[in-house]
Amino acid sequence: MNKTTWFCILFIGMLSTGFSQTQKDSVKVEALDEVVLTDTRFALKRENSGKTVIKISREEIERNQGRTVAELINTKSGMEINGSRSVAGQNLGYFIRGGNNRQVLVLIDGVQVNDPSLVSNEFDLRLLDLNTIESIEIVKGASSTLYGNAAATAVINITTRKASKNKISGSFLSIVGTNQTQDDLNNNIASFTNNVSINGTLDKLSYVASFGNQFQNGLSAAKSENPERDPFSRYNTSLKLGYEISEKLKITAFTSFDKFKTDIDGFPPPNFTLADTPDTFESEQFRFGIAPEFKYKNGSFNVNAAITQIDRETVSAFRTVNEAESIVVDAFNKYVFNDTFYTIVGLNYGDYNSTFAEEESFTNTDPYLNVVYVSDFGLNINAGGRLNNHSEYGSQFVYNLNPSYKIDLDNGYAKVFGSYATSFIAPNLSQLFGFFGANPDLEPEENLTIEGGLEYSTNNGVRFSGVFFNRMEENTIIFTSAYENASDDATVQGFEVEAEISIIDNLDFSANYTFTELKDGERIRLPKHRANANLGYDFSSRTYASINAQYVGERSDLDFATFSNTDLEAYTLLNLYVSHKVLNDKLKIFVSFDNILNEDYFEILGYTTRGRNINLGFNLNL
Repeated sequence: MNKTTWFCILFIGMLSTGFSQTQKDSVKVEALDEVVLTDTRFALKRENSGKTVIKISREEIERNQGRTVAELINTKSGMEINGSRSVAGQNLGYFIRGGNNRQVLVLIDGVQVNDPSLVSNEFDLRLLDLNTIESIEIVKGASSTLYGNAAATAVINITTRKASKNKISGSFLSIVGTNQTQDDLNNNIASFTNNVSINGTLDKLSYVASFGNQFQNGLSAAKSENPERDPFSRYNTSLKLGYEISEKLKITAFTSFDKFKTDIDGFPPPNFTLADTPDTFESEQFRFGIAPEFKYKNGSFNVNAAITQIDRETVSAFRTVNEAESIVVDAFNKYVFNDTFYTIVGLNYGDYNSTFAEEESFTNTDPYLNVVYVSDFGLNINAGGRLNNHSEYGSQFVYNLNPSYKIDLDNGYAKVFGSYATSFIAPNLSQLFGFFGANPDLEPEENLTIEGGLEYSTNNGVRFSGVFFNRMEENTIIFTSAYENASDDATVQGFEVEAEISIIDNLDFSANYTFTELKDGERIRLPKHRANANLGYDFSSRTYASINAQYVGERSDLDFATFSNTDLEAYTLLNLYVSHKVLNDKLKIFVSFDNILNEDYFEILGYTTRGRNINLGFNLNL
């Protein structure tokens, strides 16, 4: 019996146990009070949302210390962050609902942070330190009405750490671990992560300051007979200040500097086949932003503004240097009519430039309107429109209609929901004017997404949801000998199923399954089947343990030796995490075991993946 069959048996068995023992839980879990924000920009209860929003809380982050942002996101339905299981410096592919990087928008504290100089316009998640994050919300599907260009398959909304109410508080984290392949289980210490944060509130002033670093060594990016080491190092510094001028007016200012450097392997001439090479890649980002908020009786006026400077350099046979800058201002007014109508009117401005052979730039100026209707008889409607005004491509109108209907039950609710939404994805500066395959005649990509789903949730910690999605792409941007628009439209469809169950007191189970089918077009590294299961148990108020299983099905990848696609085998990963608190819960000691079965597999053909590894760490809060 193979590992795939074992995983399916484990998944179904754990789910069946959850069904049979759900009624044993006598503790009321406030599941219905969970608030989601990103899909409407209003703090609404999940039951009134027309989407299945993924919310990663601070508690969940603390129970995954030692992981990266990409690894944590990868455990959620519909999310496949390719490269997150490989060498730390590996490029990441965001294959969400059959899309790729250019169709995912990342927000940090409400500001779009996608990089205009990268080929697919994405924000590089390798820059982030998970320990500086308060929460992550993920809205899958088209969200261009509220968030603009590129928000076609998902919006990842990252909120950084909040200040303590004490005058001064401190947090200190340190993790050491192995970094080894399936074939070389030497158990040498080769991974180091540290983070220190000082925060607090002094009268009307709040502050959060942090510094973190990560270093990993021991693995080669390319999988070869005599591999050399490709180290990865990252540094993060940030400062966030908040000042409450009055009960109605407060201002938040933030700045951060993130930098990483990694050795990489590539395709040197004259053979242009994957090999160990002394190539390096370095990326650094400086951000400064300000976010004033003025509250009045039934609403608020907000501004989220930031300037980002990015410097990247690749040293290889194809050396490139990129300097980029973006200025983003999002001003919007939120108004609530009697807790029934929630309205938001805004203007989003972006100025993006990057230096290639010469400096290139474009701007967008987008007015938008969104309305949420929450009735007292179960009907909820989220609808809106945005006029994309792009300096290169003129005006493009996008819209969304997202109705849902909720039925109150004795112990919870049942909800049916749907969505019909369009998206606009302008070509990136690198695709238009970059070093490799640039094409200034590219047309923008347009997406139409249709969704329909059901959700059931109870007060005692049970939630089930399922959603079907279909996305049609016109003018899909592809790469052949250069960037071009595909002559045929592409269609991707599939469904996602999620379950969260409190089996008994302190024993929680969650699972998800994603089926993604490419009807038309071509994609690589996109698994048709994905599943995750997690079982967590609080042995006491101080001791917690969880076991996580992840299955990734077969998918194809490009073989550069033959320039044809080849199939990659499915694989299953099993991970274990244990933590214990001492010193009046101020000190937490934890250990994680990754890839316990030492599964040997490829994420990207020819590149190394991590074998069985262990991390040991502590987190001290004062």
